[in-house]
Amino acid sequence: MTVQETDVLVVGGGLGGVAAALAAVRLGRRVVLTEESPWLGGQITSQAVPPDEHPWIEQQGATRSYRRLRQNIREFYRRNYDLNEDARTAPLLNPGGGAVSAVCHEPRVGVIAIEELLAPYRADAQLRVVEQHEPVAVHTDGDRVSAVTLRSKVSGDESTVSAPYVLDATELGDVLELAGIEHVTGAESRDETGELHAPDGPANPLDQQSFTWCFAMDYHPDGDFTIDRPIDYAFWRDYRPACWPGPLLSWQDVHPRTLAPRHQAVFEHEDSPRGHPAPDRWNYRRVFSAAHYEPGRYRSDISLVNWPQIDYMAGPLTGVDEQTRQRHLAASRQHSLSFLYWMQTEAPRLDGGTGYPGLRPRGDVLGTGDGLAMRPYIRESRRIQAEFTVLEQHVGVEARAQAGLPVGSEIFPDSVGVGSYRIDLHPSTGGPDGPHSYIDIADYPFQIPLGALIPRRVENLLPANKNIGTTHITNGCYRLHPVEWNIGEAAGALAAHCLNTGTVPRKVRNDPACLEAFQHVLTGVLGFQLGWPEHVRTARQ
Repeated sequence: MTVQETDVLVVGGGLGGVAAALAAVRLGRRVVLTEESPWLGGQITSQAVPPDEHPWIEQQGATRSYRRLRQNIREFYRRNYDLNEDARTAPLLNPGGGAVSAVCHEPRVGVIAIEELLAPYRADAQLRVVEQHEPVAVHTDGDRVSAVTLRSKVSGDESTVSAPYVLDATELGDVLELAGIEHVTGAESRDETGELHAPDGPANPLDQQSFTWCFAMDYHPDGDFTIDRPIDYAFWRDYRPACWPGPLLSWQDVHPRTLAPRHQAVFEHEDSPRGHPAPDRWNYRRVFSAAHYEPGRYRSDISLVNWPQIDYMAGPLTGVDEQTRQRHLAASRQHSLSFLYWMQTEAPRLDGGTGYPGLRPRGDVLGTGDGLAMRPYIRESRRIQAEFTVLEQHVGVEARAQAGLPVGSEIFPDSVGVGSYRIDLHPSTGGPDGPHSYIDIADYPFQIPLGALIPRRVENLLPANKNIGTTHITNGCYRLHPVEWNIGEAAGALAAHCLNTGTVPRKVRNDPACLEAFQHVLTGVLGFQLGWPEHVRTARQ
């Protein structure tokens, strides 16, 4: 077994992991960054989810490096694609033109943009990236993590990496579980947290947000790209959760905020797959727009499917045994393939017919052969029991009003960044009565408190993804792309800063002089924003 040493070990190469590694090397430390898939980037690459961002993102509300990532994506298209004049000269080019983000893009471009950020540090091995490796064991010494054993998903060989600081940037908080670090899963009860929208009764660790196995497709009306009928198609065609107005495989779902039934098809206009701005599903997460090029150059847009119809509600991924977890992962793939097959063969069309066989799966833009993303899109992770836990009453509009608290989000003196997104929980796995529907409620733009990044007991393990000290409710707004990046970058900076100054995370937070010094590194060296202007902090989202 190979044994390696480094200053900071980052386990998990999603957005949080990449940002953590980048911060640590920029502050002079040696880093090993591991990832279980062949691609770094998580949500924007291997999970195929274009950035979900707040309305101020072009001016503020992100770290300098996250802005650089977005700039790299735009510049890649300007350098390499034959954009038409309007697209080429657009100062805020949206490569895909999708409605969900101002910078929708093909996932493989995200991989390249990330590599451009990391390349200077890989040249002399200050940063070493180990892909297609997963953690299988964590070695501890009292309240410290000493090393992590990784297994190659290609060869099965194992290696162990030791480091003074270990960051868990995995999508599900796997290091927390392997190390026996105190953590929470699923939904807390209202009695525990006092949160307005937490459920009554006991906590339910298995009530977790649905995950989604996304896929990509383009459309050629005269073609036939119908996939083989999925093995479990009959089951998924008739599957109807109790919280849903009808079968999942349909154009009908529910409005996330009102829970009223609604109808929205893949196309609402015949020109949708060729750049038409119709408000349909095709255009919402469109990552390649034919309208950005001369007419006739490209026959179709490319759109990513991350729609309610493929939210997997039939069971969670944490708090269950490995056999059950693998069963849910496999079922989720069948679920997504079944929806693609339904769209190709049975879906009602605009012209009154059925089926769109011209929908072509585009696994080539995802690095796969079947059209599905490399990895599932995970919305909810294990969460550390932290020194400080963010509650709904810190950020929720209605919760703060009912508690008699001032308008605007809570001000955290130990802020290590900012974020903004509605408290958006997709349907969850629920309990004996089946899945629960959306929780989608207004909140205020918020800060990220350092206390949420510090475990109650363990001294040198830091969360760097969706595994910080939030609740089932507040995870709904702290889980999106720029916030995950900010969390990871703050964790990486904290580890490096502690090594550089000979202090420890708990002291950085609780000693005013140490906190001020660290926040100065964040703002002065790394370009963090630690607070919102008052007119934004008090803006209802």
